[in-house]
Amino acid sequence: MKQCKIIVVGGGHAGVEAAAAARRMGAEVQLITMSADSVGIMSCNPAIGGLGKGHLVREVDALGGVMGVAADRAGIQFRLLNRSKGPAVQGPRAQMDRHLYREAIQSAMTAADIVVVEAQVSDLLIRNGRIVGVETDTGARHHADAVVLTTGTFLNGMIHVGEMSRPGGRVGERAASALADRLYAAKLPMGRLKTGTPPRLNGRTIDWDRLELQPGDDDPVMLSFLSKSPTVRQVSCAITHTNERTHDVIRRNLHRSAMYSGNISGKGPRYCPSIEDKIGRFADKDAHQVFLEPEGLEDDTVYPNGISTSLPIEVQNAYIGTMVGLENAEILQPGYAIEYDYVDPRALDHSLQVRQLPGLWLAGQINGTTGYEEAAAQGLVAGIGAVRFASGAEPVSFSRTTSYIGVMLDDLVTKGVTEPYRMFTSRAEFRLSLRADNADQRLTPVGSDLGLISPERNDTFRSKMAAIQCARSYLEQHMVSSKEAKSAGIDVSADGAKRSAAVLLSIPPVTLGDISKLVPNFDTLDRDALEQISREAVYANSMDRQKRDAERLRLDEATVIPETFDYAKVGGLSSEARQKLDMHRPRSLAAAARIEGVTPAALNAVLLSLRSAQRRVSAGR
Repeated sequence: MKQCKIIVVGGGHAGVEAAAAARRMGAEVQLITMSADSVGIMSCNPAIGGLGKGHLVREVDALGGVMGVAADRAGIQFRLLNRSKGPAVQGPRAQMDRHLYREAIQSAMTAADIVVVEAQVSDLLIRNGRIVGVETDTGARHHADAVVLTTGTFLNGMIHVGEMSRPGGRVGERAASALADRLYAAKLPMGRLKTGTPPRLNGRTIDWDRLELQPGDDDPVMLSFLSKSPTVRQVSCAITHTNERTHDVIRRNLHRSAMYSGNISGKGPRYCPSIEDKIGRFADKDAHQVFLEPEGLEDDTVYPNGISTSLPIEVQNAYIGTMVGLENAEILQPGYAIEYDYVDPRALDHSLQVRQLPGLWLAGQINGTTGYEEAAAQGLVAGIGAVRFASGAEPVSFSRTTSYIGVMLDDLVTKGVTEPYRMFTSRAEFRLSLRADNADQRLTPVGSDLGLISPERNDTFRSKMAAIQCARSYLEQHMVSSKEAKSAGIDVSADGAKRSAAVLLSIPPVTLGDISKLVPNFDTLDRDALEQISREAVYANSMDRQKRDAERLRLDEATVIPETFDYAKVGGLSSEARQKLDMHRPRSLAAAARIEGVTPAALNAVLLSLRSAQRRVSAGR
């Protein structure tokens, strides 16, 4: 792959992963951001991972990304969410020390030799219809083979606290208005969204003795496949609750909230509502949980997760003081809502390149998503896409059958967004096989082919796979009679047939402990490999049907619809289907099937038209 130069605009989670991915692939990378000190900053909650989100972190990590490694170095509490449920819906999550996380990210950028430039980008450089660089507000021009925009909430960002509104990308930083104007001028489809953050509290003013403490797991599950255990001191979080007094204060002042006063037009995330939204939408609830999350080992700041707000500061003080343990809590920074512009992701292809502006990629909240993890995954994809484009290579496709990254990309560019997009395990049709624990098995070989994987990670992965294969072969070769199985407490039919230890492990509720009684030298097998095999066995009896469904989807994804395909020439299409297909420009039959209003009959008409065109090409006409 030839040497190329990539410019990444923005130093948040999307920008960091885009820059790091492009650099790992051999590109020269320039990261342009308003503040070099803010690269890798956690602008909202001090946590990484969770349900669905933890899957994305593991996939980014499996492709050589930096988020998981940095999170494990900065993690001060680790928890596996949904531990009592099946592996497919378990999500690793960790509380961060904000300072340590930013430090780890900036160290990774320095080690990768990524050039960081402090400036505000105000314009795009275009030559022959292609993006060739950017211009800053000082007039400086920076040229590149491709550009990745990761502007977060900065495009025409507006911060709201009560009746007060002011431009800003986040507290203390300017909005990016000139760049927003440039995108509007390019006739890109734009919209407006909003998000919010809670007030930050002084932990020294919280009465921790009156609160329910929430410690981390005794056997922490790490976010990176390279990590074995936490590296810094672990702490507990705590839980308090809102109550009727809290709700009364908020109800009396709803008209003073920016969200209820008419100051905000953008739509916020339905799954992460403000405390004002909660009081209004869940009027029957007399209490809401509030998680008090420490922001660092040497920092007294506490993040009260669950009460994001845009109420005036005096109202925030009033309702905070109604909660148990927070009666005397001091607010260090008020909560606020932020409204910002985004680009309709249906204007992008699956590599996140802007269709009408070749050479330009978008990643993160600029695409209408929310969350560090969603941003990081998009940044990784955009970085890969930019390098492949600049070096003349074919774009890379992430399928929804093999990754949550593929699910997110397909959802965004096919369906668009009506509210900030957040990843959930329920979005994935094939979540039994798309587990957090096997992300490296699914994606590290892909990353290796793309040049994203370090020798260290490759060696770790090969060793893991060798241990799994060794343990699986051993269990498959050891046959157990029904009598022996029953003697170990395993309920099998008394048919006299022998079954392998691997087959027995797939029978609920058989555990590794049960198998250990039947298999000689069991303790000599790699414990981590056995745990992985056990997780796979949970779904062994359900996987065949899902594999068939996934294969059918892959076949439809392989039926590519050319970008220049003329739907006006397809007979049998309704005007609605023709209009929606022409607007969305799906890249494949599978993508077309997910567009609302496109019926099976319409899909069949498109397929017949594609095959007819292929026959004409084959016949030389």
